[in-house]
Amino acid sequence: MSITKQYVEQDEHGTFRVGRLGVSLDSVVIAFQQGHPAESIQQQYPALSLEEVYGAIAFYLANRKDVHEYLARQDQRWDEVQQRIERTPSPVVERLRAARHVTSEGGA
Repeated sequence: MSITKQYVEQDEHGTFRVGRLGVSLDSVVIAFQQGHPAESIQQQYPALSLEEVYGAIAFYLANRKDVHEYLARQDQRWDEVQQRIERTPSPVVERLRAARHVTSEGGA
């Protein structure tokens, strides 16, 4: 009998997810790299079972080079998103900035 469980899956956006609710692998790996034990990580992410946390850690340890490259790509994607948001803020942000500007000009 051959039974295997897969604890980490890649979603349609290329993000690695852990567990039924799709906690990002990034979160688990970063906590592990910071020295948190699996039990502590499971407490931080109660959507994950302890088995799923250990499965994610085992995935990371077995694929360290690939996961490091993935995390670097994730950081780059995050930087690009932040830059895009700063260049083209949403209408809500624009209204808040305008309101703050009017309030600061009004003085008190």
